[in-house]
Amino acid sequence: MKLSAYSGLVEKGFDADFLNLLMFDISGGMRSVTIPKEYVSDSVFRDGIGFDASNYGFAKVTNSDMVAIPDAGCAFLEERDGFRTVHVICDVTTTERLTFDQYPRSVTKKTAAYLQEKGLADRAMMLVELEYYAFEEVEYSTGVSHAFYSIGASEGLGENFSTGPRFGAQKGYQKLPPEDRYLDFRNRTVRIMGDAGIPVKYHHHEVGASQLEIELDFMDLVKAADSVCVAKWIIRTVAEEMGLKATFMPKPLYKMPGNGMHVHQYLEKNGHTIFPGDGLHGLSPLALSYTSGLLEHSLTGSLLAFTNPSTNSYRRLVPGYEAPISATFARGSRSAAVRIPGYLKKDEVRIEYRTGDASANTHYMLSAMALAGADGILRNADPEAAGFSSAEAMEDKIFPLDLHSVLAGLEKDHEFLRPSFPEKLLELWTKRKTEEAEYVYNAPTPQEYELYF
Repeated sequence: MKLSAYSGLVEKGFDADFLNLLMFDISGGMRSVTIPKEYVSDSVFRDGIGFDASNYGFAKVTNSDMVAIPDAGCAFLEERDGFRTVHVICDVTTTERLTFDQYPRSVTKKTAAYLQEKGLADRAMMLVELEYYAFEEVEYSTGVSHAFYSIGASEGLGENFSTGPRFGAQKGYQKLPPEDRYLDFRNRTVRIMGDAGIPVKYHHHEVGASQLEIELDFMDLVKAADSVCVAKWIIRTVAEEMGLKATFMPKPLYKMPGNGMHVHQYLEKNGHTIFPGDGLHGLSPLALSYTSGLLEHSLTGSLLAFTNPSTNSYRRLVPGYEAPISATFARGSRSAAVRIPGYLKKDEVRIEYRTGDASANTHYMLSAMALAGADGILRNADPEAAGFSSAEAMEDKIFPLDLHSVLAGLEKDHEFLRPSFPEKLLELWTKRKTEEAEYVYNAPTPQEYELYF
């Protein structure tokens, strides 16, 4: 896989073999339609192409025709197996050329516009950390009469991978080769991301055996959401080429560290952050109110419906592990839901939301966080008065910790989402996630057989 930035679209002459239009489905996955170069024209970029949105989880079959409009500023070139393919991220409209308000990118763009309209910020800036596992062997299957999964990884996980050099299953943090078996995998992935225009700050081995992390750099709201989706695709593609399987599941292994998707964030005006100040932990009043908004809507469960929207999210969010489960904020503490990094200079202060994971639709997740923070600012919310900085908050202000409870919280607390999330999208999201919860929670597990059969 070889990627590079690309700007030679129709106006400069299309010189690739294929144009691949990239769209996002309701879960946050990427879909595509590929056009041979003979059919690439000005009209494709101007008018787009039609597609069936019902298969993406959005519209009903009776009203499912939508139009994908390429965003020429979000294109990159892939060279593989002798073919040159230009991938371009698309916006989506109705057949009447109206913005399709359920589409993930539409929600994110509307959130960015809302922050400007309210005078809160010119841009919301986001830095996303991607944690994931890489395995050499993966098998899983479920049915009426069976359920199992089995993995194997060269760092000592699984019955077929017992040779050294090895380290303890939870002692892998920032290990070097030869213990770290995946440095070349990460190096290759990060180079490709950079070539595609995705800025990467650094990468390293994570705590768990076979657990890895790539930390992207700060980008504005829309670009950050787009880039995370493309980055996940690159990671999975390179993994396949190297005989690996990459997963962003929040909790793929029992009693092993989970995969979070931590998001560092701040608001910017006139090219400068407005989060540093003289308040608690060096935060400005606006930053404190933003933090309070995040924690308040997490405590009801409504924000978690988008930052932690899978049943597997709540295998990771359990007491006794590093993943934060209570409405707290603190400087330098990785057990707080909102952490203020302790190593930053005073004029660089920002916040990090640590509860979320990559089972999220990234566009919805980042938008929901920005709206929760904006709601806190508009209400002048005070996180200290709410008790979010107290020692007792760790035990007294626990988040809902199952998907049913989180969705019930979303039903009661979603006014803050209305600027960007249409009512129909909230209905579709709740219905879809309720079906997932019922599918998982109604099935017996191998552990239950072990305990009760």
